[in-house]
Amino acid sequence: MSSRAKYQQVADILRQAIRQGKYQPGGQLPLERDLCVEFSVSRITIKRAVDELVRGGLVVKRRGAGTFVKSLDDHAMHKLSRSEQFGGFSDYYQGHPVHTEVLHFAIVHPVPEVAVQLGMSEDDFVYDIQRLRCADGGPVVIEYTQMPIDLIAGLKEGNLQDSIYRYIEETLGLHIQSAHRTVRAVMPTAAEQKLLGIDERMPLLEVAQVAFLSDGRPFEYSLSRHRGDKMKFKAISVR
Repeated sequence: MSSRAKYQQVADILRQAIRQGKYQPGGQLPLERDLCVEFSVSRITIKRAVDELVRGGLVVKRRGAGTFVKSLDDHAMHKLSRSEQFGGFSDYYQGHPVHTEVLHFAIVHPVPEVAVQLGMSEDDFVYDIQRLRCADGGPVVIEYTQMPIDLIAGLKEGNLQDSIYRYIEETLGLHIQSAHRTVRAVMPTAAEQKLLGIDERMPLLEVAQVAFLSDGRPFEYSLSRHRGDKMKFKAISVR
């Protein structure tokens, strides 16, 4: 049995059903009482699961009518939402051949600004990770990531070839909750031009992120620099 709370497990199942087309865009989810029977859980559990999907931007509640799947083009954008953001690169390119090249992996002291973002001392240690992520045979993004070693225990270079978030949730049993992101356009360095196969005239889409666990602890500070012609970002505002 997963260590995740029941409502999170229900939300995961419903989220996957939406992605696989069981519930079509514009279509209605089963009523709460029917979901209670289907999952053998309480109404409160179902309400919390559906609320998580609402926060993630996948569904919308209509007073007196029910809960409906939003009509969104999932393959045309990388959603800045809880439901999609932590699937990361692999989920964005689901169904496509993907490859990760680990450029650098070390344990270092954080610089002052990173230490502040991660709520730690400059005398503490972080994993210092650089990865080149490729899809369909071509480079797409360079990721520069730092994580506290005492919080994300036991991370090995082999884990970097796969999803680090999957390691955090499935191996360590931690629950990723949210992220603060800043997106801007930047010009590539000479090294980035070579790795991404671009020239100095192509801007990169940089995403600076601080990610948090469900207990509020920051576990990641990262800069992801995306080829501007390979990635789209759109925000979903949920009221």
